[in-house]
Amino acid sequence: MSDEMTTILEPSAMSDFVETDYIKDITGRALCYFEAGFPVHFRGVSGTGKTTLAMHIANKIGRPVVMIRGDEEFTTSDLVGGEHGYRLRKVVDRFISRVLKTEEDMVKRWVDNRLTVACKYGFTLIYDEFTRSRPEANNILLSILQEKMMDMPIGRGNGEPYLKVDPNFSAIFTSNPEEYAGVHRSQDALRDRMITIDLDNFDYETEVAITQAKSQLPREHAESIVNIVRGLRESGKCEFSPTVRGSIMIAKSLTVLKMVPSLSPKFMQLCQDILASETSRVGSKTNQNRVKDIVRELAEKELSGKKAPLAEKKTRIKTRTRLTRCALWRAPDWLLLHRNTPRVP
Repeated sequence: MSDEMTTILEPSAMSDFVETDYIKDITGRALCYFEAGFPVHFRGVSGTGKTTLAMHIANKIGRPVVMIRGDEEFTTSDLVGGEHGYRLRKVVDRFISRVLKTEEDMVKRWVDNRLTVACKYGFTLIYDEFTRSRPEANNILLSILQEKMMDMPIGRGNGEPYLKVDPNFSAIFTSNPEEYAGVHRSQDALRDRMITIDLDNFDYETEVAITQAKSQLPREHAESIVNIVRGLRESGKCEFSPTVRGSIMIAKSLTVLKMVPSLSPKFMQLCQDILASETSRVGSKTNQNRVKDIVRELAEKELSGKKAPLAEKKTRIKTRTRLTRCALWRAPDWLLLHRNTPRVP
C-alpha cells in the first residue's frame, strides 16, 4: 500500500524581482537546456542568487515545484520514501455467543517522498545545496536523469520495480563550491548528467537595481552604497568578498532609520558593522579593523563630492540672501558720503 506525503509549491513572480539583461541571459540559457531535456546546476558562492534564480526559472517552466534542501543526514529513503507505520484491521465475530472468532490483518504503510512525487507527476524539482547530502544518498538520481527511470524499493507494495519518470519532470540543482562545512564532493557520474552554470557576483547594473528594488531608495543612493561595497570587493583585502546581500542590508537599514548615504558617523558605523561582519568568518580583530579602515576610505571618496542634502541647500541660500541684502543696504551710505565730498577746483 502506498501513500503520498509532501508539500507542493506553486512559484509566482516576486513584485521586487529584478530582471536585467544579465538575468535574462542566464534564464534564457537555462530554459534552452530544459527544452533539450537536461537538468541545470547553478554553482556559485553565497550571495550570487542561486536559489532565487532557481525559483524564477521554475516559475517560467510553469509546473508545481517540489523543493529539497541537502542534508548530511539524508538517506535514499528520505528522497524516495519508506515504510512509516502500518495499518491494522481487526474483525471480531460473535455470531455464536459461546464462540469468539477474531481476524487481524496488518499492512505496512509505504509513503512516497518528494523525489518520487516529482518524478511521478512531472513536477519541477529544486534540489538546493545538493552537495550537503552524502553522495550515496544521491545515487538514485543517476537513473532518473539519464534513463528517465526510477528504481523503486521492493517494500513499496505495488509490485512495480521501476517508476517511469513523467516527461514534464525537470530538475534544478544548486551548490556552493567554497562552503567548508557539511559539504561533500559531488560524484562525477551525477555531475556529468547535468549542465553546470557558474554564477559570479552580479554586474554593476543588476546590483544597483536589486539594491534599489529591495530597499525603495532613490537610484543615486543605491549607487553610492553599491560603489562602496564593490570597492571593498575589488580591493582584494577581505577574507571573504562582500556580495549583494551587503548592499541590501545597508540600504534596508537606511530605509528603517530614514537616512541617506552621507559622511555622518552613524552611516559610517552602519557600513562598517555590516561589511566587517559579512567579510570575516573567523572574527579576527585585525581583519575587521582593516576592513573598517577600507570602508571609511571608500565612503569618504564616494560621498565627499556629493551635493548637500536639500535642507542644507536651503540654509545656504538663506544665508547668501541675507549677505546680499546687507551689502545693498550699506551701498547708499557710501554713495551719500561720496556725494557730500567737495570737489577740488
